Amino acid sequence: MTAKPHSLPRSALALALCLPLGLAHAQSGDDEADLSGKLLLTGGVSQVEGSAGGGLTPWAVIGGYGTRDQIGGNAYFTRVDVDDYSLDSYGVLVGLYDRVELSFSRQAFDTQAIGGALGLGNGFTFTQDTIGVKLKVAGDAVLEQDSWLPQIAVGAQYKKNDQPGVLAFVGARDDSGVDYYVSATKLYLDKSLLLNTTLRLTKANQFGILGFGGDLNDDYEAQLEGSFAYLLTRNLAIGGEYRMKPDNLGIAEENDAWDVFVAWAPVKNVSLTLAYVDLGNIVIADDQRGVYASLQVGF
Repeated sequence: MTAKPHSLPRSALALALCLPLGLAHAQSGDDEADLSGKLLLTGGVSQVEGSAGGGLTPWAVIGGYGTRDQIGGNAYFTRVDVDDYSLDSYGVLVGLYDRVELSFSRQAFDTQAIGGALGLGNGFTFTQDTIGVKLKVAGDAVLEQDSWLPQIAVGAQYKKNDQPGVLAFVGARDDSGVDYYVSATKLYLDKSLLLNTTLRLTKANQFGILGFGGDLNDDYEAQLEGSFAYLLTRNLAIGGEYRMKPDNLGIAEENDAWDVFVAWAPVKNVSLTLAYVDLGNIVIADDQRGVYASLQVGF
């Protein structure tokens, strides 16, 4: 089972820490821009539910390196290990003409010995599939450097869990649900700094790993998410994220999630991310902290 972390699955859902491919150096030599047109690191990475952004939260950027007249894409794998749980997340996305993003991802949350303590069996695993769509509606994070307006996108993520019986037992109302969000991303190329804010409407417990809604609350709630990334060199970034989460289940208090990360792009089409994640309490296990590692390949 999953509990509510004080900081979400960055790690357990480690899924999230991905390198912010949204900060690129504005360089005069155009050596960063290949035939795909976009600068290095401007495609974002895949967050826990599969959308382009940071590891924990989606950004307004469209994934992949495709420009306004091209199609791009990403594939990723993330592994998160905290004290008593582990999570694998993997998936793909397609960016259409730097306007629309479509994504699919799968999260497998292994309860390890905690599953045995809860009567589910050691290594009991929750699996969740997520289908996402994102639409850029205003601004351009890279091209509109002289404007105060950030890039803005709206999105939705449909999530389906494979353990309806267990979820009902812990108090969840549904084994599937939809998150709705709006993201604003501002990139300051001259300062090598990216800032993002996301407002999410959700009923998800632990990102949906523990279902949707619960005995304490079954209404949509607005949750704030934020992230920043600073580019140390043209292919190395550091940053952090924070994600608020609703508290719907009486079985365990769900905490917000946060992480700090370092991301490296050895070549334009590959990024590696390492992070420290704090997920807080997850069911009967407190202080779930650990390491997150993610590999992404894009075009």
